[in-house]
Amino acid sequence: MDIKCIKIGITHGDMNGIGYEVILKTLADERLMEFCTPILFGSQKLALYYQKVLDLPPLNYKTINRAEEAVEGKINLINCVDENLKIDFGRSTPEAGMAARKALEAASASLKRGVIQAMVTAPINKSNIQRNDFHFPGHTEYLEKVFEEGGKPQSIMIMTSEAFRIAFVTVHIPLNEVKARLTQEAIVDKLTLFHTSLIQDFGVIKPCIAVLALNPHAGDQGLLGTEEESVIAPAIALAEKNGITAFGPFPADGFFGTHAYQKFDGVLAMYHDQGLIPFKLLTMGSGVNYTGGLPVVRTSPVHGTAYDISGRNMASEASFRNALYVAIDIYRKRKNYREITANTLRKHYFDKSGDNVKLDLTAEEPNE
Repeated sequence: MDIKCIKIGITHGDMNGIGYEVILKTLADERLMEFCTPILFGSQKLALYYQKVLDLPPLNYKTINRAEEAVEGKINLINCVDENLKIDFGRSTPEAGMAARKALEAASASLKRGVIQAMVTAPINKSNIQRNDFHFPGHTEYLEKVFEEGGKPQSIMIMTSEAFRIAFVTVHIPLNEVKARLTQEAIVDKLTLFHTSLIQDFGVIKPCIAVLALNPHAGDQGLLGTEEESVIAPAIALAEKNGITAFGPFPADGFFGTHAYQKFDGVLAMYHDQGLIPFKLLTMGSGVNYTGGLPVVRTSPVHGTAYDISGRNMASEASFRNALYVAIDIYRKRKNYREITANTLRKHYFDKSGDNVKLDLTAEEPNE
C-alpha cells in the first residue's frame, strides 16, 4: 500500500475540551493530504461551530457514512453523534462523554475491519466517558480489550519524542496499588513488548533499554525498599536471557537529572507519574502517546482536554499534529518490517562428513 493511501481515523475526543481546536488546526495544513487520507469521527455541526467561534480557516468536508467511502485528497467526516448536541466550553458533561465514546467505538470498529490503517485519538475525560458497559480508565485499556489476541490482553503505553521514549509497567492505577502489580512477570512482559515495538515500530535494530527503580535511591541496598533486589533486578536478568538488552534499576531522579536517558533507545518506568513528569517537562509541546503491543496503530497527543483554555483559541496543535505523523511513520515502519521478515531464507543442511578427506599432492596424475 502506498503511503499516500493510508487512511487515518481521527476521533474528536471530549467536545467541550480542545479536541476540535487542535484537530481543525492540524487539518488546515493541506500538505497533510500528501501523506494520508484523514477521516474524522465526530460531528460536522460541531466542527463548523468551532470554526466559527475560534475564527479558524474554513475547511471543506466530504461527509461519508462508512470509512470504506473515504475519498483521497479530502477531509472525510463521519457523523456518529447526535447532531443536537451543544458545546459547553470547559465543562465535563455526560453528553460530552457519550459523544467521545461513540466516536471512539466507531473508529475502533473501522480499525478492526481494516478499512483504516491507524487511529489518532483526541483527549477524553476519563470520568464522563464511563458507563455500565464501558468501564476503562483510558484509551490504552479500552483498545487492549478490543484488539486482544489469544485471550490475553497485551499492550504497553509508550511516550515518544525526539528527546527520548519512555514506557510503563503500570499506568492508570492508584499509586498504593503499584507495588502489588510489580511482579517479575509483569516487568518481563513489558520489557518484551517494549523491545519488540522499538524494533518493528521505531526501526531500532538492537534496542538498549534502561529500567528505572521503584524506591528512592534504588532502595539503598534494601534500606529504603527491597523491590529493586527482589523483583526488578531479577526481571532484568531474565529478560537478558531472552535476548533483551536492559540495564538498571536506575534511581529516577539522578537518571533524568544527569540526562542519562540520552544514552538509551528507551526507558521503562515503574508507574505513571515517574515517567510522565519528566517526559512532559521535556517534551510537552511535541510528545506523542503511542499504544504499543497491539496489532494496530494508535497515537494521541500527550495533553488532556485542557478545559481551562477550551474555546479561547489558545491551544497548540503541535502534539496532535506530531501524533498524526508518528502514526503514519509507525504504520510504514511496521509494514516494512513485516515485509523484510516474512520470507527469510530457509536454512539448508549440508553433509560435511567428508570434509576431513585430505588432498594427496604426491600422488601421480592418471594418464590422459
